[in-house]
Amino acid sequence: MSDANHPWSTATGSDVRVRFCPSPTGTPHVGMVRTALFNWAYARHTGGKLIFRIEDTDAARDSEESFHQLVDALTWLNLDWDEGVNVGGPHEPYRQSERTSLYLEVIQKLKVSGHVYESFSNAEEIDARNDAAGRARQHGYDNFDRTLTEEQRAAFRAEGREPALRLRVPDTDLSFTDLVRGEITFPAGSFTDFVVVRPNGAPLYTLVNPVDDALMGVTHVLRGEDLLSSTPRQIALYHALIDIGVTTFVPLFGHMPYVMGDGNKKLSKRDPESNLFHHRERGFIPEGLVNYLSLLGWSLSHDRDVFSIAELIAAFDIEDVNPNPARFDLKKAESINGDHIRMLDVVDFAARTVPYLEAAGILTAPLTPSQAATLAEAAPLVQERITLLGEAPGMLGFLFTDAAGLQYDEAALASLPANAGEVLAASVDALDRIPAAEWTHEQVQEALSAALITGLELKPRIAYGPLRVAVSGRKVSPPLFESMQILGKDDALARLNRLAASLQA
Repeated sequence: MSDANHPWSTATGSDVRVRFCPSPTGTPHVGMVRTALFNWAYARHTGGKLIFRIEDTDAARDSEESFHQLVDALTWLNLDWDEGVNVGGPHEPYRQSERTSLYLEVIQKLKVSGHVYESFSNAEEIDARNDAAGRARQHGYDNFDRTLTEEQRAAFRAEGREPALRLRVPDTDLSFTDLVRGEITFPAGSFTDFVVVRPNGAPLYTLVNPVDDALMGVTHVLRGEDLLSSTPRQIALYHALIDIGVTTFVPLFGHMPYVMGDGNKKLSKRDPESNLFHHRERGFIPEGLVNYLSLLGWSLSHDRDVFSIAELIAAFDIEDVNPNPARFDLKKAESINGDHIRMLDVVDFAARTVPYLEAAGILTAPLTPSQAATLAEAAPLVQERITLLGEAPGMLGFLFTDAAGLQYDEAALASLPANAGEVLAASVDALDRIPAAEWTHEQVQEALSAALITGLELKPRIAYGPLRVAVSGRKVSPPLFESMQILGKDDALARLNRLAASLQA
């Protein structure tokens, strides 16, 4: 429906302006963060600007805690913004609750121009008129108040009624080209004049969201498909805003697909997988999670799922987003996260494990020189073996205690073969002969192989299983010989002797 008076945005490159404008309610949701990510990626790809705006006019549901969680989430994922809360910019303030005077000014212009009108009809009257006309009540408001005379309005006021304000919707088809879904048309009459200001004077989302976009020069509105039904109303309002000089163009719209959970149902806020911080607590790293979230509706190529943030930015285009629902696959997300963990510099990886080791009570920052040296030596051994940083305490904890403090996993003890005592005794005898100065993983492996594989004619799994339990307390651990090198001769032998003694008790 755009014409010379109502042009669509033609912004490209650095003129692109997108926005992320969540309501601060609850914990950041994976679907919401995916929306932020796609806006961020498009802004970075084009060289445009990302605006971070907060829609906090619902006092009953909004909270400062949720606002801080939103900032925390974007900051953790390294999704920076060019204008908005905590950053500033030319269109301050960036919180809806602080922009009331701007809305009132626009509302006044819309009233004077006739684009909005006073509506006194209540729900009962609207239902009664629909019943009388043989229309279904779901049809809703019938534009009855469009043609009220001044005398009729005065009479309603005399009854003590306060009017809502409704936008006068054009009696024509409303069409637009969705950047994700292609051409979409809402036929004339598919929705009626809608309320933009409550009787108490409070402007509704249907007004303030497009007004903020218009005042901030937003050129591309990229959001979830659950908001698609509101788009024709926003376009209708934009035409009014152009007429009164608030803006000069209608933004381009792109509606991203739903994120689905198990059973092909929309991912619910009640699903653990929907909680961004749940993934952080389990040990996702930003690079891995951003990579996976970008695959919820987009792909770099048909045969590559793992890529860097720089590659995402270079390739991302909103027009390449798939309109079909995307399913959140936790196993695939974890696999991709593991790939990104292995791509980290080992020093960086070691540093990222520290908060998880602290949370598990294994270490306390700042680390002692001895602890730092142990972690530096052990990090390469586990970096190749974990998919989540949350696995680090289980894999590394045994290195930061002594033989007496080591705790055995019950399943590990239950897995010990009948000849475990014999294996441990032969191992102690062989290892005791290695001089402390020559205690390396190569020497340890050579001595154990000679004693157990050659001497006792055991298969490696049977030979080394009891040693792994003795050293780490677990069935699964970092490489055995390298772990024993890190522990040192005295501690390693003490662990073997302790398990052997417990088996004889």
